[in-house]
Amino acid sequence: MSRTFDFPGFVDVHVHFRDPGVPEAETAASGARAARRGGFAAVVTMPNTNPAGDNVEWIRRQTEGDFPVKVIPAACITKGRLGREVADLELLAEAGAAFFTDDGSYVADDAVMEAAMARSADLGMAVCDHALVPSDGVLRDCALARRLSLPVIPASAEIDAVARDISLCRVTGCRLHVQHISTAGAVELVRSAQKEGLPVTAEATPHHLLFSCDDLAADDANFKMAPPLGNHEDRAELRRAVKDGVLMFATDHAPHPASAKNSGFLTSANGIVGLECAIAVTYAVMVEEEGMDVEAWARAWWEMPRWIVANSGRITGSTRIRVDAGNPRMIDVSAFASLSRNCPYHGMRFNCYPEEVER
Repeated sequence: MSRTFDFPGFVDVHVHFRDPGVPEAETAASGARAARRGGFAAVVTMPNTNPAGDNVEWIRRQTEGDFPVKVIPAACITKGRLGREVADLELLAEAGAAFFTDDGSYVADDAVMEAAMARSADLGMAVCDHALVPSDGVLRDCALARRLSLPVIPASAEIDAVARDISLCRVTGCRLHVQHISTAGAVELVRSAQKEGLPVTAEATPHHLLFSCDDLAADDANFKMAPPLGNHEDRAELRRAVKDGVLMFATDHAPHPASAKNSGFLTSANGIVGLECAIAVTYAVMVEEEGMDVEAWARAWWEMPRWIVANSGRITGSTRIRVDAGNPRMIDVSAFASLSRNCPYHGMRFNCYPEEVER
């Protein structure tokens, strides 16, 4: 039986468009079309382009064009995303940055991160961290990693980074958002920080909610991302945290040309495309499987993301989204508006899809 719902416009606070740098993977125009088709009214783009988004001209360029969704760029925490020197946060904020992030890279220098968070706090802006201490690993410890003798990324790589960030949030009072969280231990740190009253939020991606490294059977780089997929216990805790309102949703839409994803876990790039599948996947996991209230599910897509975006009133205006939860379809990457096809959902069938976005 078809069930149709109407909500305020959904917002994805974590997407990658690849221009400048790799426009054959995604441009702002193609990414915005993918977002529109996926049911989103607004997206926040990450600054890990080439060159990086650490200047006012980059922010201006990201918003040029007549897009079918609102495109709001985030800006770098550090100059060049190198982690060595804090970017000109004040100018970037004035230019309209959504928040500050070096996504794709962890700001490892504690002093640099503390200085950035202190300045962001003065601006009333959020810092969003790719909280993963660098390692040589390519996935979490699991049967596939052991069978193929692949180097692993320990859960502590994320847990230690989140603990560091929360400690700096406590010192500076800066709003902290943990991007693409993947481990039960890190979720517990975020829960505790929220109970303490700290301004800490975090996001779960559709792929970390649906898949587990324990179920991987093949050397398929469409399942390679950073942070890597967690195990069954991690996945269960992520789902509990979303249901409890501890975590919001975000896609981490990460397009790549086929040549960057065709050589297995060891050498392929991290990331998958997800804008056109996210509503379907999160509804299936959280509402159909976990029994989450549909209104609470929707708030994790439209209300909670506004907490971390500066001047969030500019996001969507009166835009609405309508979703049909009784319209089963199969994911077909050949029909994507995105220019890339690195998607582990291909061939899977889901029941809930956006019907239209009203502007």
